[in-house]
Amino acid sequence: MKMRAFATLMAGVFLMAAAPAPTDDPNAYLEEINGARALDFAKAENARSLPQLQNDPRYAGFYADALKIATATDRIPAVGFAGTGELRDFWQDATHVRGIWRTTTLASYRSGEPQFRTLIDLDALARSEKANWVWHGATCLAPEDRLCLVELSDGGKDAASVREFDTVTGQFVTGGFSLPEAKSNYAWLDRDTLILGTEWAKGEVTESGYPYVVKRLKRGQPLSSATELFRGDVKDVSVAPTVLRDPSGQVQAVLIERATDFFNTEHHLLTANGVVKLDLPTKSTVQGFVDGRLVVSLEEDWTAKGFKQGDLIDFDLAAVKAHPAQLAASLVLRPTQSQAIEQVATTRSRLVVALYDNVKGQVLSFRRGPQGWTSTRLDLPKDSSIGISSASDHDDRMLIGVTSFLEPSSQWLADATAGKPELLKTTPARFDASRDVVEQFWATSKDGTKVPYFVVRPKDLKLDGQAPTLLYAYGGFQVSQTPSYAATVGKLWLERGGVYVIANIRGGGEFGPRWHNAGLKLNRMRVYDDFFAVSRDLIDRKITNPKKLGIMGGSNGGLLMGVALTQHPELYNAVVVQVPLFDMIGYTHIGAGASWVGEYGDPAIPAERAVIETYSPYQRLKAGQPYPKVLIETSTKDDRVHPAHARKAAARLKELGYDFLYYENIDGGHAAAANLNERAMRQALEYTYLSQRLMD
Repeated sequence: MKMRAFATLMAGVFLMAAAPAPTDDPNAYLEEINGARALDFAKAENARSLPQLQNDPRYAGFYADALKIATATDRIPAVGFAGTGELRDFWQDATHVRGIWRTTTLASYRSGEPQFRTLIDLDALARSEKANWVWHGATCLAPEDRLCLVELSDGGKDAASVREFDTVTGQFVTGGFSLPEAKSNYAWLDRDTLILGTEWAKGEVTESGYPYVVKRLKRGQPLSSATELFRGDVKDVSVAPTVLRDPSGQVQAVLIERATDFFNTEHHLLTANGVVKLDLPTKSTVQGFVDGRLVVSLEEDWTAKGFKQGDLIDFDLAAVKAHPAQLAASLVLRPTQSQAIEQVATTRSRLVVALYDNVKGQVLSFRRGPQGWTSTRLDLPKDSSIGISSASDHDDRMLIGVTSFLEPSSQWLADATAGKPELLKTTPARFDASRDVVEQFWATSKDGTKVPYFVVRPKDLKLDGQAPTLLYAYGGFQVSQTPSYAATVGKLWLERGGVYVIANIRGGGEFGPRWHNAGLKLNRMRVYDDFFAVSRDLIDRKITNPKKLGIMGGSNGGLLMGVALTQHPELYNAVVVQVPLFDMIGYTHIGAGASWVGEYGDPAIPAERAVIETYSPYQRLKAGQPYPKVLIETSTKDDRVHPAHARKAAARLKELGYDFLYYENIDGGHAAAANLNERAMRQALEYTYLSQRLMD
C-alpha cells in the first residue's frame, strides 16, 4: 500500500543526509542522537524541569488517574479478524505494561467473558532476552493466518527486527524468516516466500532511511541470496510490495509501489516478464481488492479520465493485468464538498467506506451489480467518529468502533450484506460527562475560508472569557482530527472545569484531499492562519482569553506549536510542544525529514525556502518576546522526527534567557512512551503544567 499516515509510519535514520547540515549552528551537536554531550544536555534539563512538575501536589493524582485509565482491564480490546474463526489483539494493562499478543474465538468474545490464549508475552520476552521490546505488530499469511512475521522494536524506534512466529505452536519458528533491525517493507507471497524491501547492505536505503530495493526471499536463503525484482532510487522515500489475494488466499497480483515523495507514488505490477508501470496518477492510493476489482482513491484530479480529487474508483483487475498502460476506471463514490472518505475496507464480497460529512461519521456498504455499485448506510450512532476496526476476508462481517467526545466508545459487529449491527462492548465512563456539552463552531481564516472546530465545555459555562481552555490541532499529512472519547482529557481537565477544543484546520483530511492540498509547501501559512483564526474565535466568543488559553500538538502538530509560539505568543499562556519538528531550515537532514518535502517543501529550493523561513520556529526564536513558559517533550529513541528538534528548541530558548520546561524520555520512540507507565507519566506532566499555567 501507499505510505501510511505520518503519525503511524514515517521514520528516518539520522545518519543519512538529504542536504548538507548547516555549519553555523552552535547546537548542531544535539543532532547526535546518543552523543554524550547531547545526552548530558537532555539529562540536565530533565533534572531541572521534572521537579517543577512532579513536586506539584496535583501531579501524583494526575499520574494515578492517567495510569488507571491506561491500564483499565474493562476497556474495549482492539480485536481483529484472523483465520476463519479467530480474533486477535495486542493488550496492555497494569500486569502487562509492555503487552501480550493473544487470541480468542468470535463466539467466546461475543459471550461477554472471552477466554484469551496468549501467543506472545512481551514482558516475559523482554525479560528473558534482556531487551526493551516494544510491539510493532504482526503480518500473517492468509488465509490461515498461522504463520506471522512479528515486528519488535528496541525501545520504540521505528526501525525493528522481524521474526517468524507460529500461532499454533506458540513459538518462534526455528530457522524461520528473520530480518535484522531496519525499516523493512514486506509481504508474504506464500509460506516459503517473502517479497520485501530492507537495508540489504549497510547504508543501502533512501535519503529518508527506507528501502528502495525489493527482492524475493525464499525460506532458508540468506538475505545476500535474495533475487532482485525492482530498484528505485536513493532520492525516493521508499519502495514497498503489496500482494492482492482473493478470499481463498490465492494471489491475484503483486504490486510494487515506489513513493517518489510522501504523496506521490508510482504503482507497478509484477509480471512474469518483469515489472510494468500502471497508468495511474501518482497521487492515488490502492485501497483494496474485492469481487475482481482493484479499488483506488484519488488525491488529485485525473483530468484525462474525467475523475476528481477525492473520488473512489475501481478497475477490472484482469483488464489491468492485460493492459497495464491503458486503464479504464469506473466511479464508485464522489464525495460532496462537505464530505471526505476517511477509510476504505473490503470483506469477502463488499466494499465498505467510512465517510465523514462535516467531520461526522457514517459507514456505507457497497455492492457491485450489473449496473455498477450501489450502497447502503449502516445503522450506527450519529454525530460520532466511526471507524472500521477490522473486516473479514472469509465472510462479510466487520468490527466497527464508534466514539464521540462525551459518550464512552463502543464496539459493534456488523454484516456488510444485511441486518442491524450488534453492539458488542461499551467502555465504562472514565469521567463525569453529565455537566458537559459539545458544540461545533466555524472560524473565518485570513483568506476567508471557514474552518470548523469542536468545543467541549461545561453546560453552565459563563461566557466571560475566563475558562481555562486547551486547544489541540494537527494540520498535516491529510490526517483528520475527528471526535473521540476524551478519557484522559475528561478526567484530568474537563472534570476540573476546563474547556477542550479540537480544530479541523487545513492540512488535515477532514474534507478530503482538497483540504490537505490547500496547505502544502508554498501555501503552508494557510494551516497556521487557520489555527490562529480558531484561537481568536474562541477569544471573540468570550469562551476564554489569552491568559487562560493553552495549546497542544505533537509531531507535525509540534511544529504548529512552534509556529504559534514564535508568531503569536500574545494569544497563549501555555504551549505543550510534543515530539516536534522545529528546525525547518535543517529538517531534511534530521531524522526522516527528507521524506516530508512533499508536505513542507525543500529548503534547498529558493522559492520553497523563502516560505519556510517565514515560519521555521527554530530560526524565528528571538529575544525580548512575550513567550509563555513552554513545555517541550521528546524521546531519545524517536528515530522518526528525531529529538534534535526539541533539544535545539530548548537550547535556543536557554541561550535567549527564557524560562521553559523540558522532558526527554530515554526510550519511547515517536510516541514518547515505551509502555503504559511512561505514557501516564507524560500525561501527568502535561496536565500539571497546564493547571499551573491556566488554572492557578
